[in-house]
Amino acid sequence: MSSVATVVPTRFNNLIFLAKAQVLKVARHWQNFWNSQVRRWPVSPANTQDLPIRAVAQASANAAESSSQLWVGATAAEWILQAGKIQNLRQALGSINGAEIPAGGMFSFWAQIGPPRAYRGYVAGRELREGCIIPSIGGGLCQLSNALYDAALQAGLEIVERHAHNQVIPGSLAEIDRDATVFWNYVDLRFRTQSPLRIEATMDDRSLTIRFHTFPQAVQETPRVSLPLAPANSCLACGVSSCHRQQQPAVLAGRTAYLVDDRWPEFDQYIQSTRTVGASLGDSPYQDYLFLPVDGQRVRKANYAWQTTGFAQVWQHRSVLALRLAQSVLLRIARQGANYQKLLLGQSRYLANIYGRSLTPDTTHLVVTQSLLPHLWRSGHLAGRSFDVLMTAMPMTQLQQRLDRAANCYPQSPTLNNFRVSTDLASAETAALQQARRIITPHTELAGLWPQKTQQLDWVLPVVQSSPAGAKSTPPTLLLPSASIGRKGIYELRSVLQNLDLQLIIAGGELEEPDFWQGYRVTYQPDYRQALTQADIVVAPAWVDHQPRRILQAIALGIPTICSRACGLPALPGVIQVPIGDPVALEQAIQTLMQKSPSLLVEA
Repeated sequence: MSSVATVVPTRFNNLIFLAKAQVLKVARHWQNFWNSQVRRWPVSPANTQDLPIRAVAQASANAAESSSQLWVGATAAEWILQAGKIQNLRQALGSINGAEIPAGGMFSFWAQIGPPRAYRGYVAGRELREGCIIPSIGGGLCQLSNALYDAALQAGLEIVERHAHNQVIPGSLAEIDRDATVFWNYVDLRFRTQSPLRIEATMDDRSLTIRFHTFPQAVQETPRVSLPLAPANSCLACGVSSCHRQQQPAVLAGRTAYLVDDRWPEFDQYIQSTRTVGASLGDSPYQDYLFLPVDGQRVRKANYAWQTTGFAQVWQHRSVLALRLAQSVLLRIARQGANYQKLLLGQSRYLANIYGRSLTPDTTHLVVTQSLLPHLWRSGHLAGRSFDVLMTAMPMTQLQQRLDRAANCYPQSPTLNNFRVSTDLASAETAALQQARRIITPHTELAGLWPQKTQQLDWVLPVVQSSPAGAKSTPPTLLLPSASIGRKGIYELRSVLQNLDLQLIIAGGELEEPDFWQGYRVTYQPDYRQALTQADIVVAPAWVDHQPRRILQAIALGIPTICSRACGLPALPGVIQVPIGDPVALEQAIQTLMQKSPSLLVEA
């Protein structure tokens, strides 16, 4: 866009434009006040079960769809305006995606979205005005109105109001006369549907997609007119220094933001190895952002002690520290169970919302801790961005299926089915994981869920003191490296102890039921380091174990270990893996270890 306008815009012309626009805004506001059809329609999640529109979505096999590219038609100098446009689209999608309009209802773009103001999260984006592309709060929303108009034409809807652009930007729908310009609030896009209509609006890091689900309607054929391209000057690239709108580009490239919670040493090393080095944006010698709840190195909290060097900014919110202190007390009280899980979900939701609202438009790629993922997805902060996931747990859907399977095996368990997340939250996580660019995890079972896009890390073994050689007791002592709870495989372990007269140390409390181990040689040792000094074999036949730190500690000490595949460990010396929920295989593994070491032999 190197052409120069014949007439350079002046401040006086801008004041005249603003005055005229204000008069038109007041007039349109007065008209809307008396027009009962101009309203905002409710937005419902995709899994809504009790609305007639769901039948519409299922009946309309060939839904109208319009898709357009996000990063197109701009120079490098305009990069920040493109990023601002995507931020504005991201903000507006929350009011569009899932909108449901009954038969005979009219859709109004501005009634649905509301005013594009900075206090509502809108930023400077690209706006085409009087032959120039200028920075404007809410700029770029025309890409959304264009797509809505295009889909409305495909669905055969009645177009009530539509205004074409007076200039065409290459790559836009205006090239084929399928565009609809909007300007708050008097230049609107409105259409009416004769059948119930559901609008779905989604955005990945490359494109914006609009889908209309409705019963087939008589398509109103609208001729497509190819318009000549009219180049527009850009306030960031035209070079007309005499124009009062002329600006210098501030940012020419995107940032990566790392959104983390509890520290895993594997992820800490990964972030340090992948953060951008040597780049410079503004005054900082670094480019990327690190978002963390608390700077653990300052407050001496090991679970938040991420390495914070080498980032343009290390972000933390004051309210998070107070929240974590309060919730840590509540988590100690809850210990385990439904209340414990609800507190964790609420904590992750709060943190994700604070992180999301603090992301800047130039943040184009995210690396996200999994616990934050579904909340960021539902709030729309992932739209228009690429993202990787630091995978810390089995996806909610598969996790609940596994717990259901365990509960079916042991219906008497009070813990295996005491909590399940909502279908909406699980579906949000599934959708986000499907769109994620890369899955990053050291957990072998999780890595196997997405073999094509997983980057598997090595587990970091802890640095420990050497373990005394040889067995510590005869008959040998088993150690369960967790509290006594159903998902850690205690039913299978109890079944084995019926056949083998062995002593068991439990590294935690009793969470299943008070008399679960009645009649067995069981002791409780909450001090895990002390428990390791007494153990001959570590047994972890878990149904679920996402972070096997205690097992890694035993392996580092050279203690023979038996674990299920749910523990996510690769093949390691001194470790026997057994299938999940298989007491026979567990007993055979224990016997195998005792046969390999004469000092561990037990008389039958």
